[in-house]
Amino acid sequence: MFLEKRHRCLPQAVELLLCFVVIIGSSEFSAVVCANMEANGVVPDIIDSVPLGTIQVEYPSGVSVNDGNELTPTQVKDHPSVVNFTAEPESLYTFVMIDPDAPSRANPTVGQVLHWLVINVPGGDVSEGEVLTEYRGSGPPLGTGLHRYIFLAYKQPAGRITVDGLRADRFHVKPRLMFNMRNFAEAHNIGQPVAGNFYVAQYDDYVPIARSQTKDYP
Repeated sequence: MFLEKRHRCLPQAVELLLCFVVIIGSSEFSAVVCANMEANGVVPDIIDSVPLGTIQVEYPSGVSVNDGNELTPTQVKDHPSVVNFTAEPESLYTFVMIDPDAPSRANPTVGQVLHWLVINVPGGDVSEGEVLTEYRGSGPPLGTGLHRYIFLAYKQPAGRITVDGLRADRFHVKPRLMFNMRNFAEAHNIGQPVAGNFYVAQYDDYVPIARSQTKDYP
C-alpha cells in the first residue's frame, strides 16, 4: 500500500531505494525498468509510480521491449507476437500503449498518442480483450528525436468497464491524439498500473510508408 500511495515528487534517491525494496519482494520486477522509467521521465510524466510488474513484449521481427531500449519503426511495425504480464486469472485488465512525445518530447502538443488500447482483458490474455484502438507501430516525425513508447497494464477492480469513443483501426490517427492516461485511469477507477515496460524510437525510412497508409493523418 505504501508503494502505491507514494508521492511522485519524492527525491530520486528515495524512489531508487524503493525500487530495490520492491525487488526483494517481487522476483518478476526489473530494477532496470524501475530506474529507467524514472530516468526517462515516464514517472512522473505519465504515471505517479513505477509499476511492480514487467510486461513482456516481443515482435515478429525478432526484437523485444527491454527496459527503455531503442528499437526502430521498421522493427515494431507489425502487431506484437507476444504480450505477457503476471495477472490474476479471475480479474480483468486494461492494456495500453502510448507515445507522450508527439510531435516531439520538447513540444508534445498532440501527445499523448494512443497506439493501442484493449479493455476487459481476462486474466492478462490481451488477445481475448476488447480492442478499442488497434495496434499502430511507431511513427515519429523526422527530426523530432527519440519518442517514448510505453506499455502499461491496469487491473480493473470493479470488473468490466465501458469506454465511449477512442475507437480507431490502424489506418486512423485522429481518435488517438491528446489522450491522457491519468484522466482515463481516474475516469474508469483503475488506479495505478500493475505492470509496465517501454522502448524508445526515432524516425526511420518506414515512417513515410506508414503515413501513406493513413486515411486521416493530421
